[in-house]
Amino acid sequence: MVSSFLTHAEVVVDPAVPIGSWGLSPEGRCRAAQAPALAWGPGDRRIVSSTERKAVETAEVLGAAVGTPVDRDPLLGEIDRSATGYLPPAAFDAVVDAFFAEPERSVRGWERAVDAQARIVRAVRAHCAAGDVTIVSHGAVGALLLAHLRGVPITRALDQPGMGSVFSFDATAWQATGDWIRLPQH
Repeated sequence: MVSSFLTHAEVVVDPAVPIGSWGLSPEGRCRAAQAPALAWGPGDRRIVSSTERKAVETAEVLGAAVGTPVDRDPLLGEIDRSATGYLPPAAFDAVVDAFFAEPERSVRGWERAVDAQARIVRAVRAHCAAGDVTIVSHGAVGALLLAHLRGVPITRALDQPGMGSVFSFDATAWQATGDWIRLPQH
């Protein structure tokens, strides 16, 4: 049983819009169109997405290409960072570094990494119980899932190489079967 974990592609960043409402950029739509080649296998039967717009839009591009409807699950959402909302890139990277470095501590009010990991693992296990699936979600929770699948400590070293990346995993053995691969640009 081989399933995939796909992260949303590039987004239009707008500090005035809630992060969960950011949509795909033209580049992100182009990259998402490349998802079927890497994030959909012959045994896949379902696509389940986070409820955040950027993930739903990525999943819908994949679903339209492979003829499969998209289910949504709020438990597949990104780490809860509503305590800070939008942060400029340098400040954001510093908080993300601390999030991964201190997984049992809430950094600036964000969801703790250990809690986000438990949530994403529980949700992905539940969706995989019905067979192979492509999960469309977010980079940080993908890194947390990948650490769990590899049986290693939480680390930012397992973060995606860029938005619109995918890794595969064997849901029966509960092991990663590949590293992150970035979806190509069209």
